Amino acid sequence: MSIKRIFDILFSAFGLLFFGWLILLLIVIAAIDTGKGLFLQTRIGQYGKPFAIYKIRSMQVCCGTISSYGQFLRSSKFDELPQLLNILLGQMSFVGPRPDVPGYYDKMEGEERKILELKPGLCSRAALKYYNEEALLAKQKDPLLYNDEIIFPDKVRMNLEYYYNRSFFGDLRIILEVVVWKLLAVRY
Repeated sequence: MSIKRIFDILFSAFGLLFFGWLILLLIVIAAIDTGKGLFLQTRIGQYGKPFAIYKIRSMQVCCGTISSYGQFLRSSKFDELPQLLNILLGQMSFVGPRPDVPGYYDKMEGEERKILELKPGLCSRAALKYYNEEALLAKQKDPLLYNDEIIFPDKVRMNLEYYYNRSFFGDLRIILEVVVWKLLAVRY
């Protein structure tokens, strides 16, 4: 078992024990607000294997709109706390390319497919760069085209860079960058 996997097991278990009450509270509030508390979606994992990612629901079941509570969950990234379970189960890691929906990573060819050798992660440099991806896409005339031609290729480039330069201490540096960014975001 690698040091990365041991780290993932220990810290996801600790996170679930420490934040379990908060996750359950957020799920209950989401259930009241949206009609359901938990959201499961198929994502592409390591070696192209699909898995169910856990999130706290932010869209209302009745009409598919994001509630104000859902906006808070998404902007704070609290909607992603249940992914600690995905990490504990070995489907994800703390650091790695963010898992995408079918039709992107699983369709890559050539060198880009190396990304599929990695476990998807809760955080990455690409995710940090595109933390406001939804808002960025909302400003585009053709959001899908902008994602397919600008954002996704840049994420692939950044994830390949991670693939070739990954290390345990590099992962710790990425986690520290995310923590510092979050602390600064909360402060301002």
